Amino acid sequence: MNDLILNTNSTNPFHSVRIALYLLGLSWLCIGCANTSSPNSQPPNIIYILADDLGYGELGIYGQKIIETPHIDALARQGMRFTQHYTGAPVCAPARCVLLTGQHTGHAHIRGNDEWKSRGNVWDYQAMFEDSSLEGQRPLLDSIVTLAEVLKGAGYQTGMVGKWGLGAPGTEGVPNKQGFDFFYGYNCQRQAHTYYPMHLWKNEVKVLLGNKSVPPHANLAADADTTDPASYADFQLKAYAPDLMHEAALGFMEAHQEKPFFLYYASPIPHLPLQAPQHWVDHYRKKIGPEPPYTNGGYFPNLYPKATYAAMISYLDEQVGELVQKLKEMGVYENTLIIFSSDNGPTYTGAPIRPFLTVPNLLKPNTVGAKDLYMKAAFGCL
Repeated sequence: MNDLILNTNSTNPFHSVRIALYLLGLSWLCIGCANTSSPNSQPPNIIYILADDLGYGELGIYGQKIIETPHIDALARQGMRFTQHYTGAPVCAPARCVLLTGQHTGHAHIRGNDEWKSRGNVWDYQAMFEDSSLEGQRPLLDSIVTLAEVLKGAGYQTGMVGKWGLGAPGTEGVPNKQGFDFFYGYNCQRQAHTYYPMHLWKNEVKVLLGNKSVPPHANLAADADTTDPASYADFQLKAYAPDLMHEAALGFMEAHQEKPFFLYYASPIPHLPLQAPQHWVDHYRKKIGPEPPYTNGGYFPNLYPKATYAAMISYLDEQVGELVQKLKEMGVYENTLIIFSSDNGPTYTGAPIRPFLTVPNLLKPNTVGAKDLYMKAAFGCL
């Protein structure tokens, strides 16, 4: 199951009809199902925030006592939480395919994290950097209709920021060929196993970040002192991808504030590895206290693993707050839907993620949905 927030602050009755059809249509984003009641009414903006491997128990609204998530909690308290909302798959790529296509996994083209190994050594980080044809996952087909294409056809400006995973560079599956006017972020899920990558993508152009090459899943040197912060220097570099992607999201919103926009914000947080802004790590070091380092391999080592994981989630929450503040500054908050969820569930636990939906002026605040809601789009009513 999945966390979900939808935040619609409009008092226009047309929008309430849209929300009702959105829920009944088994869709995260089934909007636009009715004509406007006024020729001057503008369809609501839509921001869909998809966290990566976030557990519902890691949010304050669901009882978390250590990790601070005031902005996400506020969205949940303003509206409705769906506690029987199901993701389309337990791993990244197929869950995102279901979200964007509305297809059940039995019919979906993407049914797993298919790394498309027939291309060569797709797990070689340096080789991927030098040859983009090794990057990315098996692509969505051009014939498949996505939510972005439907919304674009309805007059929306469409943007995607974050982790894609549904089509390698140069294929028909890249965001710009799947309905998104703008894209900035990771094309490849394997690249997202570091928050300090050597590059990201802006539309179909590779953007170099100046970070050194540190292959995902690297570990400390054999003779490293695991208690010395200097031993972890390779895992805290300069250009932090979540910072850059967040700036791109805010820029997209500002550039399209005069027209309805759809922003799919697929944050890689808090998926491993453990890498977070230092000020948040310091905050939780004081709150959590001493802890042993994580040096067991698999993902990057970390000197303060619990503090860093908490820091990542609070940083994501801080970004949610900044999105809300930006909407208010632009004067479009009252006409924007904000949806928050996670793609599947917390790392290694297998626990479900409870969704919550925020619609402050249209639904009773702080209520729980009585129906199941599936990550499946009813595009026929869009």
